[in-house]
Amino acid sequence: MAALLTGSAAFAQEEKPSHFKLYGFIRNYMVADSRAVSAGTEDLYFYMPKDVSVVDGFDQNAGFNWRFVSLTTRLGLDVSGYEWGRMGVSGKVEADFYALNGSVPILRLRQAFMKLTFDESPVSLTIGQAWHPMAADMPHMNNLETGAPFNPFNRSPQFTADFALGGGFSLTASLLYLNHYLPTGPAGKSKDYYKYGLPEFYLGASYQNKNFLARLGVDMVNMRPYRTIADWRVQGADAPTIQVNSFLSTVSPFVFLQFTSGKFQLRAKSILAQAGEHLNLLSGYGVASFNNDGTIEYTPMQDWASFVSFSYGKKFQVMGMLGYMKQLGTTKDLTDNQLWMNSAADTRIQQAFRATPTVAWNLGKFTVSLEYNLTAAEFGRGERNARGMYTGTPEWILNHRFICMTKFNF
Repeated sequence: MAALLTGSAAFAQEEKPSHFKLYGFIRNYMVADSRAVSAGTEDLYFYMPKDVSVVDGFDQNAGFNWRFVSLTTRLGLDVSGYEWGRMGVSGKVEADFYALNGSVPILRLRQAFMKLTFDESPVSLTIGQAWHPMAADMPHMNNLETGAPFNPFNRSPQFTADFALGGGFSLTASLLYLNHYLPTGPAGKSKDYYKYGLPEFYLGASYQNKNFLARLGVDMVNMRPYRTIADWRVQGADAPTIQVNSFLSTVSPFVFLQFTSGKFQLRAKSILAQAGEHLNLLSGYGVASFNNDGTIEYTPMQDWASFVSFSYGKKFQVMGMLGYMKQLGTTKDLTDNQLWMNSAADTRIQQAFRATPTVAWNLGKFTVSLEYNLTAAEFGRGERNARGMYTGTPEWILNHRFICMTKFNF
C-alpha cells in the first residue's frame, strides 16, 4: 500500500496546474472620411476610396461621412504554467464584437491556439488559429486594418513549428488552412478552393539581437478553383464531364526588418505576392489556358506591397506609416478575359499609397490617439490587356480619413 501511495504521488507530481489571466480592452473609434470608401464592418476596416460615380453631373461617392462605434472591444484569456512531465502547454482564446448580425455586433473568435514547449528542446509548436507568420509584424498605427492592403492581414488555423538554432537564429515552418479570409473565384468567395486543394505552406528564417530583427519567408499556396470541368466542356456540348485536377500554384516571398533603440522603433516590410487576396492584398488570378485534356492552367496576378513605419515615445507617442502597393500583371497571358480579383475594393485599382501620421497619449492603461490617413488610389481606365492591366489613361482618387480612438486596457 505504501508503495502504491508513493507511486501515485509521483504520478500526480508530473502534472502542474494552469494559470489564467483575463485581459482585454474597451475601444471606441470615431472616424470621418472625405468620400465613400470600400471598407468592412461599419467602414472601420478601410481598404481604399471608391471610384468616381457620376450621376446627373455629380460624383455620388464624394462627400463627408462619419461613424462612431465600439464594436472592436476585445476579451481574451491567456493560459500558462501547465506542465505534463517535460511538456509545457500554454494557450490563448481571444474574441471581439467585430462580426455584425445586421447592425448588432456579436461576439466572434479572433484567436484560439495552444503552444507546446519541451524541456531543453529547441522546438516549440503552435496549434490553432493565430496570426499568419507573414502578418504578425505590423506597422505602427492605431487604425483597425493595421496597414492592409499594404501589409498582409490574416489569422488562420495552423500547425506551426519554431526551431531555435542559437545565436539569435531560428526557423519557422507552418501548414495553414484558410478560414476567415477567403479568395475569390468562379463561385465567388469560397474556402472550397483550399478545402479541395493542398495546405498552405510557409517557411521562414529569423535573426534577432538586442536592437535588430530580420525575417525572410515564403508563402506557398496550391488551391483548386474548380473541382470538375462541367462548365468548361472543351470537346463540345455532348462531351462528358471531366474531372479536373488543376491547381493554382503560387509563391509569395517577403522580407521584414525592425530596428529598436530606446523609445524609437523602425519597421519595414516588402512582399511580392502572387494571388495574395487571402492575405487581404488587392490581388487575384485568372485562366491562362483551357486544355484539351480537361485541365486548366491558371496564372496569378503579381502585386508588390510595402510599408515603412516608425514609433517614438512612450507616454506621448508619435508614429506613422508610409505604404505603397502596385499590381504588376499576371505571370502569363489571360484566356477569354477570365480574371478574378479581390472584391474588397474596386478591381480597377492599379496602384496606391498611404500615409498615416499619428499621435497618442498613453496614460497608464488609458490611451487616446489621433490619426490622419491619406490614401490615394490609381483607377485604371479603358480595357484590360492580356496581363490584366488597364490600357487607358488612369485617374487618381484621394480620400482623407480622420480617426480618434480611445482605449482602456484591463
